Amino acid sequence: MERCAWCLGNEKMVRYHDEEWGVPLHDDQKQFEFLMLEAMQCGLSWDLMIQKREIFRECFDGFDYEKVAVYTEADVERIMGTEGMIRSQRKIQAVIHNARCFLKVREEYGTFSAYLWGYTKGKIVLYMGHQKGAVPAKNGLSDAVARDLKKRGFKYLGPVTVYAHLQACGIINDHTEACFRYEEVMEGCLTLSFR
Repeated sequence: MERCAWCLGNEKMVRYHDEEWGVPLHDDQKQFEFLMLEAMQCGLSWDLMIQKREIFRECFDGFDYEKVAVYTEADVERIMGTEGMIRSQRKIQAVIHNARCFLKVREEYGTFSAYLWGYTKGKIVLYMGHQKGAVPAKNGLSDAVARDLKKRGFKYLGPVTVYAHLQACGIINDHTEACFRYEEVMEGCLTLSFR
């Protein structure tokens, strides 16, 4: 069975690719988890995020954004002291801050998913050439989303990080054409060009 080459390093990465990456996501708790994994990843490898995912879930109450939004300095210290946790106080504080921003988006749009999928009118985007491996680090869509998230106060979510999130939550289908997941995700796909 063919897969995207980036996931072939270990079993956890393969499972993430096969079961989650690129699958259209409309659950806000998962959206928050995926988005905050991307924020925590800045400057680190994605494999490290997948390997430490259970530690992150433990530290952030399963990425329950309502609980995380009311964390205090004591929670920051607790998380910093967790064995195996990435000890970046700024990133931990950013996750807490982003949970508060996430709640404000939900207040305005009903769900964060409605907000994010609104950029493509609920459609999956396929950029011609990506399925052949010509995948950029960012594009016009991720620039637009990142710009708006920044205006809303979110941290550690620039255009490159947002592009990775759009791939992960299935808004952009960047599975390679040979990957078994490519055709599965293609149903309902819209070919668009954002500059």
